[in-house]
Amino acid sequence: MELFQDTTATKKIFALNKRIRAVTGGTSASKTISILVWIIDYAQSTSGELISVVSESFPHLSGGAMRDFENIMRAHGYWKDDCWVRSPKAVYTFETGTKVEFISVDTFGKAHGPRRDVLFVNECNNLTYPIVDQLITRTRKIVWLDWNPSTEFWFYTDMLPHREDIDFITVTYKDNEALDEITIAEIESHKHNKRWWQVYGLGKLGEVEGRIYTNWKLIDEIPHEARLIRYGLDFGYTNDPTSIVAIYSYNGGYILDELMYHKEQSNSDIADYLNEQPEKALVVADSAEPKSIAEIKSQGVKIVGAVKRKEKTGKQKTYNQWALEKVQEQKISVTKSSLNLIKEYRNYVWIENDDGTFTNEPEGGFDHALDALKYGIVSIISKPAKKKAGVKTPQWSGYNKR
Repeated sequence: MELFQDTTATKKIFALNKRIRAVTGGTSASKTISILVWIIDYAQSTSGELISVVSESFPHLSGGAMRDFENIMRAHGYWKDDCWVRSPKAVYTFETGTKVEFISVDTFGKAHGPRRDVLFVNECNNLTYPIVDQLITRTRKIVWLDWNPSTEFWFYTDMLPHREDIDFITVTYKDNEALDEITIAEIESHKHNKRWWQVYGLGKLGEVEGRIYTNWKLIDEIPHEARLIRYGLDFGYTNDPTSIVAIYSYNGGYILDELMYHKEQSNSDIADYLNEQPEKALVVADSAEPKSIAEIKSQGVKIVGAVKRKEKTGKQKTYNQWALEKVQEQKISVTKSSLNLIKEYRNYVWIENDDGTFTNEPEGGFDHALDALKYGIVSIISKPAKKKAGVKTPQWSGYNKR
């Protein structure tokens, strides 16, 4: 396994020395990796201390900081299986006696735990200030914070102007010499998208205005009473992921659960995956790929293309404008394990005009899982168009009963 490279980002992060060390920046800037390298170095040189790595949910930790921690440890030959305990709490105990624990804290009450020596709040902008403030208060020595600067939040308003014990730096992908050329090219291909490039390319603070979806609720798991009624499917392959979202009906609203978010999935792979699902429901996919839909259907999957109709309300709207409005009207919850879907939800914004006003079309990039759920939800709430002579329409109603 290849060793993690010492990058400019790592050197900048190791140079910080105040109590609170805040690191923001763009995508692939090595923020989290570099902080974890510092934590491992610290744990190996101190005795009997406690380090807490905190995030908003355990799935977020498991798929991010926890996985990166293990990969770094294994790459350098430090990892020992008998030092790692995953249940009831994920804790790694170093030979020095210092422990690194990984915990999710999504309520103020959960922040009232034992005191620690070092705290790392990963993607801290996803937690409220009272929660983080309580965690900081219960930390004896050093506090690490990291985030992507997509919007202004409590760090800029409640901490930075009022404290003198903060080191605050910004890093970007250019500070990460370990990146391969393909990743760099992919990042730089977004330069035309002003808002995306401002935040994820340059690491500069974005604007809060313009989010398309708001007030979705994050939940731990799907309630037993929820009823699966659709799978939404958005195709991708080389540059974009194929996304599948399960849609459940529950308590007058919908629950979304991300199932697939992967590149280079063939139609056969997609069909096999859907056929393996324990619960069956109609799959509604992007109708722009009729050949893919036909191939998946030939393997026994109940699948139709999304009907991209237009709605007449005084003036004609595009399908996308109409469909987005329909989704906005719904009460929606998302499982905390749906990491990519949650990220898209938080970053899905309207295109901004040069004068600061917004268009009624969304910016691309954060729309793969959101397109999948859009196809599914719209198929549920919209009535099929009246059948014209010689034209077949999707038979949705029977699958709603499953």
